[in-house]
Order: sequence, then C-alpha cells, then structure tokens
Amino acid sequence: MNQGMFRTVSRLHAGYDPAEVDTFFDHARQVYEGRVSDVLTGRDVRGTAFDLVRGGYVTGAVDAALDRLEAAFASRAREQYIAEHGQAAWMTQLADGARTLYGRLTRPGGERFAPAGRGEAAYDRDDVDALCRRLVAYFDHGEQLSAQDIRSATFGRRRGAAGYAEAPVDAFLARAVEVLMGVE
Repeated sequence: MNQGMFRTVSRLHAGYDPAEVDTFFDHARQVYEGRVSDVLTGRDVRGTAFDLVRGGYVTGAVDAALDRLEAAFASRAREQYIAEHGQAAWMTQLADGARTLYGRLTRPGGERFAPAGRGEAAYDRDDVDALCRRLVAYFDHGEQLSAQDIRSATFGRRRGAAGYAEAPVDAFLARAVEVLMGVE
C-alpha cells in the first residue's frame, strides 16, 4: 500500500500507473474547482487511459472514480447549459441526441453495426443487440436503464465478420451514455 489516492495491487500484478492517475485527478480537481482555466468535459474523462504497471493502482477503483468524475463534469455542464439556455433547450438537445441513436437501434438484429474485419477482435452481435433492445425499451417504454448500466456492459468476444467491429459500437455507446447522463 502506498500513500497515493488509491489502493495498489501487489508487485506481481498490473494496475494503473499511480503517477499518471494522481496527475490526472489532481488536474481534474483543479479544473473542477476553477483554479485553472483548462476545459475538461465528461467525454474527456471517459476517454482517459492510463498505462498499466506492476504494483499500480487497482483498476476497478480508479475506473469507478472516473465514472463519478465524468458524472460530476456532465452534471456541471448540464447546469451551465440550463442556466444559459433554459430547461426547454436542454430537453430539445437531449431529444436530438436520442434521435441520433434511434436510427441504428431500429435496424434488424445482427445488422446494427458493421462487422469486424477479417481476424479482428469483435463484440458478440447477440450481446450488443440485447443492450440495444434495452435502449429501445428505455426510449419507447421508459424502462429502467442507467448510464452506468451501459458503461458496465460486457460483450462476448468474436473474431472477424462473426461479430460487430468494436470501434463503432464503443462510439455509439459513448453517445448513449451522454444522453442518459443528461437525464439522470
């Protein structure tokens, strides 16, 4: 155990580089508190990656903290937008974001995303389609679904055309998280 922000794994295991994590979270705190004029968004937080090193921070704990940090920045952005443009404009923006997702959601199962290239790692189509059906149920029937449900979704692995290409699925789900966070 060190004096850093998070618990560490043993020297036999890999975790996130403590120096990178500490630097990022310190900078994020300064931005959030307005001590520096840099801009940091929820999307920036979600896109953050750290190197793995032996004896590093426990990845699950850091990932959970990143999720909370993303939610804090997204909440602040929502409050600022509403203060400047009003609640109706915010709801219109959310509806527009949902519409950009909906077209893909209504495609037939197995055809929602492009297949992966030959030999490339891919996501299991049935698993991704199941999450897409949950999104449709959320939008159409108000069924329970949270940004965290999407963030924590896992998919079986496939190779090549037997599965969906990962990058388009990841980008789509990142947009879905943004829409759901806007409502939460």
